[in-house]
Amino acid sequence: MANPGQRPDGTPPATSGGSRPTALITGVGRTTGIGAGIASQLAASGWDIAFTFWTAYDERMSWGIEAAATDAIAQALTARGAAVSAIEADLTDTTAPTAIYDEAERKLGPVTALVMCHCESVDSGLLDTTVESFDRHFAVNARATWLLIREHGRRFRGRHGDGRIIALTSDHTVGNLPYGASKGALDRITLAAAHEFAHLGISSNVINPGPVDTGWMTEAGRAGCIRQTPLGRLSTPQDTAYLVDFLCSPQGQWINGQLLFSNGGFA
Repeated sequence: MANPGQRPDGTPPATSGGSRPTALITGVGRTTGIGAGIASQLAASGWDIAFTFWTAYDERMSWGIEAAATDAIAQALTARGAAVSAIEADLTDTTAPTAIYDEAERKLGPVTALVMCHCESVDSGLLDTTVESFDRHFAVNARATWLLIREHGRRFRGRHGDGRIIALTSDHTVGNLPYGASKGALDRITLAAAHEFAHLGISSNVINPGPVDTGWMTEAGRAGCIRQTPLGRLSTPQDTAYLVDFLCSPQGQWINGQLLFSNGGFA
C-alpha cells in the first residue's frame, strides 16, 4: 500500500510533527484481533499508532485475558517503525474519549485517522436481553463512537482531505440483539460525519467485515460460515486491515460516506 506520506500531488500530508501521521485505533486488546491486524498494517504503511484496550472486557469474555498482549502488540508495531502509545480505556465512561485523545496527542501529536474496532458483544435475543446489557452495548458501541468522532472533529487540524474516520460494524441481530442494534446506530453516527465534517476534509466510512474468527467461533460456527462464503474460507483480520489501509491512503480519499462489505460474499 502507498505510504501515507505520498499524496497524489506529491505533497506530504499533515503529520504529528514528524514524518509519520498518527492513527488512533480503538479495541486493540488481543494479538489475534482485527484491531491488532489493522494496527500492524498501518504501522507498516508509515503510521504511528495510538491504540486502546480494556482488560476488564476480555476478562469477562469466554476467551479471557491474553497475557502480555499489549506489550506484544506494541513491540510488533515498534518493529515496523511506528511510535506507539497504548492506552487502557473504559468506553462506558463518557470522559474516556477526551482522555484518550489527550494521551495520544501528548505522546504522538495530533491524530489524523480514527479507526474504531472497539465493541461490547454479549449474545442475547429479544426475550433474554437485560436492560443493563442493552444500555452497556449502546454506551460502548454507539455513544462512545459518537464521542470519539466528536473529539476527532473538534481536534483535527490537518490538511483538508487528509482526515479519516473508519468504524467496524455488524448486521447480526438474531440472537445478538443489543450488539446488532447498537452497531446499527454506530453506522448512522459514523456516516453522518462524512457530511458534517466536510468543512474539515475528513472522510468517514463504515466497514462490515462479516464473521472473522478471532478465537470466539465454535467448530460448527466456522463450518457454517465457510459454507455461506463463496470463496470457501473465513475472513481474517488481514482482509479488513488491507481495506482500512487503502481507505487511509491518499488513493482512498474519494471513498466517503459508505458502508462497505468486506466479507468475501458471505450471505
